[in-house]
Amino acid sequence: MKSTLRALVEQAVDALRNAGTLPADMATPDFVIERPKNRAQGDFSTNAAMLLAKPAKSNPRAIAQALVDALPTNDQIASVEIAGPGFINFRVAEGAWRANVRDIVAQGERFGRNDAGRGHRAGVEYVSANPTGPLHVGHGRAAVIGDCIARVLEANGWDVAREFYYNDAGAQINNLAISVQARAQGRGPDDAGWPEDGYRGDYIKDVAAAYLRGDSVEVEGHTVVGGKDPGDLDAIRAFAVAWLRREQNSDLAAYGVSFDVYFLESSLYTDGKVEETVRELIAHGHTYEEGGALWLRSTDFGDDKDRVMRKSDGTYTYFVPDVAYHLSKWQRGYERAITELGADHHGSLARVKAGLQALDAGIPQNWPEYVLHQMVTVMRGGEEVKLSKRAGSYLTLRDLIDEVGSDAVRWFLIARKPDSQLTFDIDLARSQSMDNPVYYVQVSHARMCGLMRQLKERGLSFDVDDGLSRPFELDEATHELVATLSRYAEVVETAGRDLEPHQLAAYLLELAQAFQSYYNEHQFLVDDTAVRNARLALASATRQVISNGLGLLGVSAPEVM
Repeated sequence: MKSTLRALVEQAVDALRNAGTLPADMATPDFVIERPKNRAQGDFSTNAAMLLAKPAKSNPRAIAQALVDALPTNDQIASVEIAGPGFINFRVAEGAWRANVRDIVAQGERFGRNDAGRGHRAGVEYVSANPTGPLHVGHGRAAVIGDCIARVLEANGWDVAREFYYNDAGAQINNLAISVQARAQGRGPDDAGWPEDGYRGDYIKDVAAAYLRGDSVEVEGHTVVGGKDPGDLDAIRAFAVAWLRREQNSDLAAYGVSFDVYFLESSLYTDGKVEETVRELIAHGHTYEEGGALWLRSTDFGDDKDRVMRKSDGTYTYFVPDVAYHLSKWQRGYERAITELGADHHGSLARVKAGLQALDAGIPQNWPEYVLHQMVTVMRGGEEVKLSKRAGSYLTLRDLIDEVGSDAVRWFLIARKPDSQLTFDIDLARSQSMDNPVYYVQVSHARMCGLMRQLKERGLSFDVDDGLSRPFELDEATHELVATLSRYAEVVETAGRDLEPHQLAAYLLELAQAFQSYYNEHQFLVDDTAVRNARLALASATRQVISNGLGLLGVSAPEVM
């Protein structure tokens, strides 16, 4: 409908130029077609007249009236009004609403999807936790944001690869290995000789016990066997990393999250990609040596200061493999590369982008795209929940899933914009009340499924085609519901373009509320066949949109609750 209205307004502007009302050389302004917050003002509104008035040296309301008079006739528009300083408000005809509902029913699970990104490839990297312990709730927020971004991009036609980057090299992995070794040698966190930076959670004891038993761990097509020798640190390191990678994968599977690519940081070194990247940066003249270290002249590319690439001891700083890794994404054909990270990584983004630009590889300046999330505070009984018996220092994602279920965890962690602080209320997430947003939306879906079951139980018929051939009763509740339904495809498109799947959660709650108002004011299983068919057709379309939207959030759409 927005596209239709935009085209009508553009035709009216052309007509006014041709008639001499507007200067012939005047460009059409970048006007908006939007939905007024106050439904009493109409279904859609445009500011075109106010943007045209100044260059035309005319009164905005006079231009608005001229535009209204020049608008082509269209049977999807019921009425047009001028309001305020020159807004033009449109009311949509009942037949247009009905045509949209007909599309929903006809397209089913495909409704809301589009081909905007067809033929284009995107890579979405998310979670990318170090394999040093169980996933925490912050990882859970990263997982659902990244997973839902991938889902909405696919709904917009993109070919999407989901990617997990394992930081399986460096000091933290060494701390993991010596922690497991200490446990394997019979020491605990409170004993003398425990590693100063060692991991203290009970899971370290589990890893050590599995290593000493000689357990086999299969992870992403590879098998690692516990060596049983507590003195073999390399064997312990390999086993611990594999054991924790398998556990993280298991937690993510319980959360409905999977990946197409598992990329190991260590492979950048073993495959020579880090050295190759450094050679390219040197060859393009964007480095210099000072104090025995190799520096990247990152200030040439917008960073606030130059950055050390290779320290005086010959080791690389952490952002160098990040540059090599993102270069590999470019080389693998990702036109959009989206990386979801915690907000604490913000400081490293400029230097990675600087490194990519310094390679002179044709990489766009706005590539890759970053989505940063803020911390999550978990509350129970009005008090913050911080600790897990197993992890020791933090609440794990699996703890939260076991307590409230995957659906509630996903909903609550995706429902807010990523850059906003989030409070996760366990008591609310567990409650079976209409105050719980995910429960509210799921109950609405189940309620519509229940209508169809009751229909059969009563021996009544339902003809959706007949229902869609009859005019809707455009009372306030019906009008609100059909208008909300018409926004779904637009929300999917915007969520994919702006990488904001939280918009879907807000929309689904709004749709469920609109349906609840409609449900409260209308009887569905009435004797009048025409009325029954029309109301059930609208309920069926609403059920389909809720199901489709929940699918893009990775949340189930139950038929019974």
